[in-house]
Amino acid sequence: MSEVVDHLAELTGFRDRDVMDVTLVAALRDLLEPLSVGIFRCVGEAGQERWLTRAHLCAGEAVASADPLWSDPATLPPAQAYPLRVDCMRNHSIVQVRDKGQWLTLFPIITERDVVGVLEISSADVLPNQSQRMVCSVLRIYHNFQGLLDYSERDTLTGLLNRRTFDESFLKAVSGKPTLVGSTAPLGRRQLHDESQYWLGLIDIDHFKLVNDSFGHLIGDEVLLLLSRLMRNSFRFHDLLYRFGGEEFVVLMRCESEDHANQAFERLRLNTEQYQFPQVGRITVSVGFARVRAGDTPATAFDRADKAVYYAKGSGRNQVCSHAALIESGQMEDHSQVNSMELF
Repeated sequence: MSEVVDHLAELTGFRDRDVMDVTLVAALRDLLEPLSVGIFRCVGEAGQERWLTRAHLCAGEAVASADPLWSDPATLPPAQAYPLRVDCMRNHSIVQVRDKGQWLTLFPIITERDVVGVLEISSADVLPNQSQRMVCSVLRIYHNFQGLLDYSERDTLTGLLNRRTFDESFLKAVSGKPTLVGSTAPLGRRQLHDESQYWLGLIDIDHFKLVNDSFGHLIGDEVLLLLSRLMRNSFRFHDLLYRFGGEEFVVLMRCESEDHANQAFERLRLNTEQYQFPQVGRITVSVGFARVRAGDTPATAFDRADKAVYYAKGSGRNQVCSHAALIESGQMEDHSQVNSMELF
């Protein structure tokens, strides 16, 4: 029992979700001594779901492996390639079968909003009921702690990341390739090309004050909630989406070129323009984005995107503006280098 308590104390001692997943599989590997333990998340758009390995640990391995969070979805295994995992998620229940000389026991991973993946344990012998109950208890603690993290890290209305998490997640993302601690996962063809860069986009709802004044704040909140859903549908599963407050949203994304970033933001702008919001009708958004440069702080990258969205709103709204393109065309001056020198 003391060993279980020690592992639970370690599991709840981290605020980093990546480390939590690694700690969970390591704890279950030590407690159950199976052939392997893995956490697999179902990601991607409906009908095109893929399996992202969050943490996987085999007997005798010192460190867990995982797929990079920026993996190209096309390189990940399709959901239907693992029907047992799909059944586990769909039925919200434990699945246990004998497969190729070993036993597979799958547990659904449930959040406050949905079933997001499975915990998969491979063992030489059938996993006894007592062990299954222990895993379920550990997963409940894991679920509750994830809920506490969501409460502190996510906007209560939209479920997007909140402003308090931005600086930390920005620095973690752009400081290097965000692999798990100690990860030895072979990246191979799942790794994006080295020229991939981060882009920061700022999204502002046009004339949102008029929505609140004309229809009331409850309808205004519904617009914010629906826009957050459009954002989830318009961007990839690994893009970081934030609500900064009011009608201001932020996206931190990784892609290979300014054209690709522009296409993603244009997709959101068009999806928003074409969506029929209940009672309100049509609304539009203005978007400004900028490439994250080497040595950027969250504030300096945000400032460039903010200048671009300010230009978009002052030049007719309902458009996407690139800070770099505005500089190149002479429509805006780049004072970022001057400002950085003035700090010293």
